[in-house]
Amino acid sequence: MIQVRPSEQMRDLGVVQEGEPVLAEPARAFDLPTERRAAEQVIEKLFTAMERIGKVHPFAKGMGIAAPQIGIGRAAAIVQPAEPGAPAIALLNPRITDHSIETDEQFEGCLSFFDVRGLVPRPLRITVETTTLDGQLTATTFERGLARLIHHEIDHLNGLLYAARMRPGITPIPVEKYRQTGQAWAYEQ
Repeated sequence: MIQVRPSEQMRDLGVVQEGEPVLAEPARAFDLPTERRAAEQVIEKLFTAMERIGKVHPFAKGMGIAAPQIGIGRAAAIVQPAEPGAPAIALLNPRITDHSIETDEQFEGCLSFFDVRGLVPRPLRITVETTTLDGQLTATTFERGLARLIHHEIDHLNGLLYAARMRPGITPIPVEKYRQTGQAWAYEQ
């Protein structure tokens, strides 16, 4: 039986893979509320993609997907927190306005190059400003694993993959050598 590589599986599920120009370009912001319908359509497509991917792969750490990962160069992403029953978070035109000095370094995966996992330092707390469909700005603070997931997706909207955040000399490891699949990120209390 031929083993399908994780990245090939994601490609087959409609996820744009590393090397495609849309992943390296900053996403275009929505003019809200003028482009409300377009924003709603992109969010709907992201939820459909997340549902499709979630049927094939479990995500113990939570999951996120950004519009460029489904070939749409717009500033939208959704994040599903790891906590069972927690509602998904839709991000429109997100930008990080504040972050903690305290960081930690944990392994991340990415649907756009799912064959590896990389050790990425990130702030333990971030404040994110987003735009509502009605055009209002809102700010929310996220911590720990949720901050990591959201920061990862905002990086996508800025044309960055997590490898750009890894410390010099650190390289991603093959998924076969990664031993934390199915486990939540660990944080000191």
